[in-house]
Amino acid sequence: MGIFGKLSRRRRAAVAEAPRAITAAAEPGCVLSPVDGVAKPLSEVSDPVFAQGMLGPGMAVEPSGNVIYAPVMGIVTAAVDTGHAFGLTSDDGMEVLIHVGVDTVDMKGNGFDVLAGKDDHVTAGTPLVVFDREKIRAAGHDDIVMVSLTNVSGEVVPAATIGEPIRAGEPLFRLSGKA
Repeated sequence: MGIFGKLSRRRRAAVAEAPRAITAAAEPGCVLSPVDGVAKPLSEVSDPVFAQGMLGPGMAVEPSGNVIYAPVMGIVTAAVDTGHAFGLTSDDGMEVLIHVGVDTVDMKGNGFDVLAGKDDHVTAGTPLVVFDREKIRAAGHDDIVMVSLTNVSGEVVPAATIGEPIRAGEPLFRLSGKA
């Protein structure tokens, strides 16, 4: 059982106006940005577990948007009770962890409206959760969105320019050795 098997399932929230899916397509070995924002190296986030790569290689996005979209096509293998983290297994076998904010588990779901659940098959660009950036910051937490690959070792190659704006659905990073 991988890391995703240890995470629990969350009820889907009733959102007044659920966001629509965006048009996005990921090539094998490519992970798309799950949110609008600015691309950052994972090594620069304030969460040491992610910054040190303990959960695998990846990148981060300093969000300007408030919707997390599926960065790959695959199965939602974990949707935690608090709505701040999702695990997806892509159709090409990558285990992708998306974590919204640092220590946001402490918010106990306040500020997170979950739109997708465990075992859902999603396409790249499917909305997974709406989050309230202001509530996250008001609670004293960083709202950075971290994306890592939990079942690979080695490096990822940025597909986005570090420090530059990126839109949800645009390539964020690729596995080394993948075109």
